[in-house]
Amino acid sequence: MPGSTTRRTKRAAPRPAPTPETSPVPSNDQLSTDKPLIDAKHEDGVALITLNNPPANAYSHEMHRQLDDAILAARFDEDVHVIVLTGAGEKFFCAGADIEMLERVTPEYKYNFCLHANETLCRLEQTPKLVIAALNGHTVGGGLEIALAADMRWAREGRGKIGMPEVALGVLPGTGGTVRLSRLLGKARALQLMIDGANMGVDEALALGIVNEVLPHENFLEIVLERARSYCPPHKAAMAVGHIKRSVVSGLEMSSSEHLALERELQQQLFKSHDAREGFNAFNEKRPPVFQGR
Repeated sequence: MPGSTTRRTKRAAPRPAPTPETSPVPSNDQLSTDKPLIDAKHEDGVALITLNNPPANAYSHEMHRQLDDAILAARFDEDVHVIVLTGAGEKFFCAGADIEMLERVTPEYKYNFCLHANETLCRLEQTPKLVIAALNGHTVGGGLEIALAADMRWAREGRGKIGMPEVALGVLPGTGGTVRLSRLLGKARALQLMIDGANMGVDEALALGIVNEVLPHENFLEIVLERARSYCPPHKAAMAVGHIKRSVVSGLEMSSSEHLALERELQQQLFKSHDAREGFNAFNEKRPPVFQGR
C-alpha cells in the first residue's frame, strides 16, 4: 500500500539442541556379559540361588535375566521343593540396583529395567514352592525388595543392615518395595520407614516382622539349608506347602468369598494327592508319614 512501511523482524538465532541428561540406552553388547551373576544348584530337594556380583551383589538387568532363568528352572524342576536365595560373600545379601548403571541410562531404559525386575520378583513370589531368603549380610534398597518377594526371611546375626534408603536418591523403592512392605507392616509403619530412609539392624527388623528369624552367624548357610530340607519330602508334604502358599499369596488379592473358593479348590486337589492319603493313613496307623511330594 502507498505510504505503508514494512517492519523487518530480526530472525532469532537457532536454539542449540538440548543436551540429554542421560546417555542413550546402552547396546545389548554393553549390557550383556558372559560373567555368571547368578549361581544356581540344587541338592536334596533344595535349589540354592546365589546373587554373585561382589562386593555388594548389586544387580543389573543382566543379573535379573539370569535370576529369572534360575527361578524358572527351579519352578519346572520336579525334584526341587524349596528355593533358598542368598548373596555371595560375607557382607552383602544385596545392595540393590547398580547406581552407576542407572545414572548413565535413559529414563525409558530405567522404566523397562524396573518393569522386568518387577516381573522377575512376581514370578518368584508366585512360584508354588516355598522360597526362603537367607540374608547373609546387608540387605538394602532393591536387595530388600528381592527379599520381600520371598515367603520367609532368615537373617544372620551380626551387624548387617536392612532398609529402604531410596528416598536419599530422590526416588522410591520401585521394584515392589512400597507394595510388599506396606502389605507386610501396614501403611503407617511402612511409610515412615521408607520416607525416613534409615537402615536398621537385624534385631530391629525381627521385632518389626520384616525378618522371620535371626540365625547364628557361624555356619549360617549350612543351618539355613538344613532347615530348608525339613520342608522337603519325606519330612513335609511339599505339595501341601505349595498350595498353602498359593492360597495365601493369591488370596490376599481377592475378596473373602473368592479367597474361600480358591481355598476349597486347592484343598480338593490335595485330597486327591498321594501325600494326603499317606498323611491320613499314617495318622490312623500312629506312625510318622513318609511324603513323596505328589
